[in-house]
Amino acid sequence: MDERDYIQSIERGFAVLLAFDEERVTPTLAELAAATGLSRPAVRRILLTLQRLGYVAANGGRWSLTPRVLSIGQHYAASHGMIEIAQPHLLDLSTRTAESASLAALDGHHAVYVARVPVRRIMSINVSVGTRLPVHATSMGRVLLAWAPDAVVDEVIAQGLPELTKHTVTDPAEFRGALRQVRSDGWSIVAEELEIGLLSVSAPVRDRSGEVVAALASSTSVGRSTVEALRTDVVPVLVETAARISADLGHTASARHEGFY
Repeated sequence: MDERDYIQSIERGFAVLLAFDEERVTPTLAELAAATGLSRPAVRRILLTLQRLGYVAANGGRWSLTPRVLSIGQHYAASHGMIEIAQPHLLDLSTRTAESASLAALDGHHAVYVARVPVRRIMSINVSVGTRLPVHATSMGRVLLAWAPDAVVDEVIAQGLPELTKHTVTDPAEFRGALRQVRSDGWSIVAEELEIGLLSVSAPVRDRSGEVVAALASSTSVGRSTVEALRTDVVPVLVETAARISADLGHTASARHEGFY
């Protein structure tokens, strides 16, 4: 993109919005400036603009997001029929496995939850629609990267593969091998690489053209299951459910026979 077409003020506006999180629910202007690296006068102007637009509110020197920010995510869901199509399948998968079921899409170096049916909280972080998780340490991320262009995989590796637990794959060659295994198997199981005690299994969801557009996942804990149990009991159900979602998106059996699966 030509730099002349880049609007830096929009980037800064989003930086301020994204600075609101669990640690900064009602931050001060100074806290937002520190979090974004922007000057206080710049943050003040951005906040006043967002306030006029209805996305933030001020109360005694502190700022908070308003419910209007939810409309951004709502517009995404409304414009992506995949989420509506997948929802009943997620409910069915959750019922059949008695575990949480999720759908995630690739966004840069993260797998982002776009739909989810939670059963119980099995992670220390609060997982909901919009939560971003590192692609290298999650089964969803491995599935999304396994069929991504080589340049995307190269970029993820170049950015580094941080060690999140003692089980996290951080060696580039080993990581590439894991992605090849995912392509060969047609699914991915990741055990305790993102968080100790967390197990997850994912399978690809494809659109009409055969492109992988999302990853379907089922998550549990080591206290409730094992890798072997996931492989024998959950993988067949997960792959079947992913195939049904893909079929609803227009992916045909003839396409699968041509090598997309």
